[in-house]
Amino acid sequence: MALSTCQIKGTEITWIDIYNPTQQDIESVSSKYSLNSYALLDSLDPDHLPKYEEHNDTHFFIIRLLHDEKQKLPTIQSLSSKIAVFFTDKFIITIHRCAQPLIQNIRESLVSTGRIKSASGIAIHIVGDALRSFEEPAMKLSADIDSYESTLFLKKNIPDDMIEDIYYLKNRAGLYKKLLLLSNEVVNSIKAEGEERPAQRDVRDLHTKLVLLYDQVQEDANNLLNIYLSLSARKTNDVMKILTVFSVFFMPLTFIVGIYGMNFKFMPELESPFGYPLTIISMFVISILIFFWFKRKKWL
Repeated sequence: MALSTCQIKGTEITWIDIYNPTQQDIESVSSKYSLNSYALLDSLDPDHLPKYEEHNDTHFFIIRLLHDEKQKLPTIQSLSSKIAVFFTDKFIITIHRCAQPLIQNIRESLVSTGRIKSASGIAIHIVGDALRSFEEPAMKLSADIDSYESTLFLKKNIPDDMIEDIYYLKNRAGLYKKLLLLSNEVVNSIKAEGEERPAQRDVRDLHTKLVLLYDQVQEDANNLLNIYLSLSARKTNDVMKILTVFSVFFMPLTFIVGIYGMNFKFMPELESPFGYPLTIISMFVISILIFFWFKRKKWL
């Protein structure tokens, strides 16, 4: 375990950051600050989803941050990492298993400079930085949607695996949105006072914006899937149309050939010197008539 402690400048509030804790480490901190045992179990669970609780005078929440993941079908656990936070008016405790640069950034840029004067202010900035980790993936997914859309409408040859890529994109956007929706309680439950109120409003606005962005990405992905399926069906219909045209042209010709291919002795024009050319001319005329009929019906 790595444990670091600092004092918020100009206050008596202590910030304790615990990195990769063990059960014994957590119990020692718990006994000192009277932390809820069930909340402690949640803080040690690496797969726990975002939540917010209050135990007596102690606020507890879990927030998840996104990190880069190349899997085609990722899970919430592989896409994100967790920070658990306990705080009161007198202390704030952050617990995480993975290294979180935002903790150090908040300490250096806000706590050490005296810009934050409360534990709730630190909590708000932790939530805000966690939400900002969703911004870049949203922009990337939107750019991917635009790229797929251009390919669908501007290129003649559509890659066969595009529908698979769009599905993976839609699945990823759904996971991101699920995390944001689960974080809604955390965003709306932390109360700020004084100078931290604008930061709280910014965090809520950011959360709303991100939910709308991922809503749009999901809707665009669904539309792309429908367009891809429609274009695939249209391509199949074009092929069937060509095959049908050929079959209509050759159907009467095949009928004529079949008639004169029968081995009967007495058949019209069978012994006529003009039988063969007349048959060829008849087949040619029938083909021309079928062609003009298709043109008139606008099937060609």
